[in-house]
Amino acid sequence: MNARAAIFDRAGQPFRFEELPLPERLEAGEALVEMRLATICGSDLHTFAGKRNEPVPCILGHEGVGRVIAAGPGREPWLGKRITWSSADGCGICPACTVWNLPQKCAHVFKYGHAALGHGSGLHGTYATHIVLQAGTHFVEVPPEVPDAVAASANCSLATMANVTEQLPSPCEVAVVQGAGLLGLHGCALLKAAGVRRVLVVDPEESRLARVAGFGGEPVRPGDLPSHGADVVIEAAGVPALVPEGMRLLRPGGHYLLVGMVHPDSALHLTGEAVIRGCVSLRGFHNYAPRHLDRAAAFLRQSPLPWASLVSPPLPLDRLGEGFALAASRRWPRVAISMCP
Repeated sequence: MNARAAIFDRAGQPFRFEELPLPERLEAGEALVEMRLATICGSDLHTFAGKRNEPVPCILGHEGVGRVIAAGPGREPWLGKRITWSSADGCGICPACTVWNLPQKCAHVFKYGHAALGHGSGLHGTYATHIVLQAGTHFVEVPPEVPDAVAASANCSLATMANVTEQLPSPCEVAVVQGAGLLGLHGCALLKAAGVRRVLVVDPEESRLARVAGFGGEPVRPGDLPSHGADVVIEAAGVPALVPEGMRLLRPGGHYLLVGMVHPDSALHLTGEAVIRGCVSLRGFHNYAPRHLDRAAAFLRQSPLPWASLVSPPLPLDRLGEGFALAASRRWPRVAISMCP
């Protein structure tokens, strides 16, 4: 039995499709997952466009949902379950894993969708019919009431924003979210659920702002924001030019949380004086810990919000190239790729 996979060779080159053998045996803690659906993350778009460097050839993709069809020793209770999983695999023994409470920064971290085809089975990305999950990967069962397309991005955007919003300043009555993409909308929903009275979401695109009210926020055009008074500002747009405005919006002692600028073109125009005089807490967030994925999955189950409206109708794996073009158009916060016939 083989897996069918979309292989990424280099930036700007179309995906090629290849049959890869499934592993004959699994090591302790491993699982073989038959993919049901994947979504296209912004980081994959950056890689495809040449803005990020990854080892090639490889199978891209880290957001997905699938069913466990084979399990190594210790993973047998997961057989047959529909799951999503942490996008990174930690060793469990280094200081990041055991002392710093940052398993996503493990000294030996392995990231799905970011590994060369020649590493192990090669089945490390979600743009394939199967994926092999390693022993340090955190699994979460997807509740029956949560559709594949809704759950797929929980293991990236929503879990990351669960990390960002875990510890908010006190008091926290007013928040500003810079960017109404999927990160921004997930952050908006989590902030409202945490009891923040006003969540202002700013974006220059009217089509993106139109979604904000459905997730509890107040849509705001650039230039219409108040001059100061926000308890927290979350940068979720990936645009470094927004940082001076974010600093201006904060009250003294406010928190500025950076999450969107995960790319090299992110030099900041920021003075130490502004941080010091404003008594600002400035913090960056990258990925998440297993508890944040648990929180994300529970939040989807408990929050009756229009999650499905954020995901495109699914395209088959053979049309992945079309899916990337659709994702680049920004018509949908996420584009879905289905592996089910």
